[in-house]
Amino acid sequence: MQNLELERTDLTPYVALNATTGNLYFEGRAVADTMEDFFKPVHGWLKEYCKKPAAATILTARFEYVNTATQRELLDILKTMEGLLGARVVWQFLEDDEDMEECGQELVQLTKIPFDFETY
Repeated sequence: MQNLELERTDLTPYVALNATTGNLYFEGRAVADTMEDFFKPVHGWLKEYCKKPAAATILTARFEYVNTATQRELLDILKTMEGLLGARVVWQFLEDDEDMEECGQELVQLTKIPFDFETY
């Protein structure tokens, strides 16, 4: 299976999905009006990955800001990952960024995947 990498723009995050290691990485701002279009290849990749996942899958999210559409997309991604053994999320945020911390806390309540919260 091919890895997936999407370059960062002013409106979309950098995405690196590695099928061999099980590391899924998101970083940057996610504020485009059409986030569902941006995340379409991510959802497709993840569905294929779930057929033959790595022993552990770790999604690291280091967002500066996400809009409501992105939160919905992230929830869909996490719901897809719920069936994976060893799946977990590392939610990283600036120490004084209460909005991003709250975003992660909201996602924790809506999914069964364990979260680790880290400040940077």
